[in-house]
Amino acid sequence: MEESPSGWRRYDYAFFPVFHERFEQRFGEGTAPFLDPAVYDADQPRPRAQWINVDTGAAVAVVPVWEDDQSARSFAVFYLPPYGGIWVLRPPGLTGYVETPGKAMADDAALALRNDSFRKAVEHAEKFIYGR
Repeated sequence: MEESPSGWRRYDYAFFPVFHERFEQRFGEGTAPFLDPAVYDADQPRPRAQWINVDTGAAVAVVPVWEDDQSARSFAVFYLPPYGGIWVLRPPGLTGYVETPGKAMADDAALALRNDSFRKAVEHAEKFIYGR
């Protein structure tokens, strides 16, 4: 886990339910299946990343999201301020990729696109967190 004097720590364990709760409070019930920790282990696509600020209680997550077409995904960066609400931090550039639901990544090109999209979203999150 990366440590920082700012209090931010990478947290790669259970997904924080508060991301789902705050998103649905803001945008309505059923709008965030991609943030639902109840289905994370069995059904949610990977990869994911999250950080918590142990000093303030703020959190940041990078997750794959989708709307109607579950094969068309992109990575989003979400920020939870310490006292409520949720922000969407839009990464610059393309973070979209295509995934065949229910199947492993079929080819090297699809896997490379997904990994590159994830890397870009994580870099954006780390720039927000650490100022890099």
